Amino acid sequence: MHEFDSKLVLISLLVKLGVAAAVSSSLTRSVAFRRLLLMPERTLRDRLKLMLLVTTPLVLGVWVRDVVPNFLAADLSLETIVLLGIVVGPLAAVLGGILLAVPAMLHGEYLTLPANLLLAAVAGAFHSFVDIEDVWSFSPLIDLSLYRWVRRNLKRPHLDRQILLLLLVMVLQAAASVLSHFYPKLYFSLRDEHWWIEALVCATAPVVVGIPLKIWNAVRIQQKLEEQTRLLLEARLDALQRQINPHFLFNTLNSIASLVRLEPELAREMVVKLANILRVLLKQREAFVPFREELAFTDDYLAIEVVRFGEKLQVRKEIAPETLDLQVPSMLLQPLIENSIKHGLEPRISGGTVTLRSRRLGNVLRLEVEDDGVGIAPGREAVSPVSGLVRAGTGIGMRNVRERLLVLFGTAAHLDVESRPGRGTRVSIEMPLVSAEDTVGSDLSRMREDVLSALQTLRSLGERAG
Repeated sequence: MHEFDSKLVLISLLVKLGVAAAVSSSLTRSVAFRRLLLMPERTLRDRLKLMLLVTTPLVLGVWVRDVVPNFLAADLSLETIVLLGIVVGPLAAVLGGILLAVPAMLHGEYLTLPANLLLAAVAGAFHSFVDIEDVWSFSPLIDLSLYRWVRRNLKRPHLDRQILLLLLVMVLQAAASVLSHFYPKLYFSLRDEHWWIEALVCATAPVVVGIPLKIWNAVRIQQKLEEQTRLLLEARLDALQRQINPHFLFNTLNSIASLVRLEPELAREMVVKLANILRVLLKQREAFVPFREELAFTDDYLAIEVVRFGEKLQVRKEIAPETLDLQVPSMLLQPLIENSIKHGLEPRISGGTVTLRSRRLGNVLRLEVEDDGVGIAPGREAVSPVSGLVRAGTGIGMRNVRERLLVLFGTAAHLDVESRPGRGTRVSIEMPLVSAEDTVGSDLSRMREDVLSALQTLRSLGERAG
């Protein structure tokens, strides 16, 4: 027979709050639990896994309550069944209630199983009736819930599901206490002869339910914030890449336009090269690509520029073989090469050489684009080394490269510009190594119909020029 001392009941109520907080916090440390909890849609297998993760430590709590004298706070059966019912669903509540009843029934408390099944049915029915957001916003602070309910109903009287959940848990706890009073050997629940302690028992039950909801909801909100941050970074990266590609396309079309009448064959070759580049751009979907693919893309670009400059433009490569399979941001080198040609070599009558270098320095990849052109004239320097990323270059291409490095790597990447007037400029990039599994995908859709239409126009132009 369960005869409880009033002090023991009050102490047990306090300990129950700590047990609920400790178990809930421990569960959030599990990656599997967080993944299952935050799933928008769960399969039957997912619901069973989530039920087992929540129920297993609390089944042990029921067993401890039966074998350890006066340790009553370990039994959170009622609150656990309610949680499973309103968060996971009726099936999880039923199965969890069965598991929680096993150790109690082994100690002769045979009414536990039917009582748990009845609790599961009620909680499961509430799950189908209420919106999940109402569940997550449930407050364990009863006074605040009542205060919000009064304020909302003064403005617009309506059925408040949070208050309904609050009353439902209290009524279920009161019914459990009554059942334990009439059948103390067959069913366990905290109870007391004093009415005010009974009221505390009933008022504590929704708090015990609310504590896990608040802890899990905090994890849920944090996950949403991280997801929103990731989407924001991807959108920012997408915007930057949208600026780079039209910038490159605009310059190339200008070059083609200048050759259409004077050298139509060269114009046709440039249209074909540009069509190859556009195919790559349309297929590109990732923020990172292997370095060998980035080099292949720059080869097509340089082929167009060589057509423009002829023998005046020389290209030299000093590429370390071990860097070819490393991941780099896509469209990284082309804006730098474009700057070297346009601002370094084009003003120089005799042209010059663009040199591409790559090497691995421990866990850092170093890329260089160097030219022996006119350099940056005195008074036009835009290089001001600051901590982290150097803000160098005033052109659109250079600014975009800098911004993309900042989005992808933060201050872990560095961009430096060294220029000597009349002797050339060297742009160096150092970035941490990134594995293929760690690369960040980004949505790079570019208005396919418009681009394909432009591509068809270019083909027609090349055929007419030929």
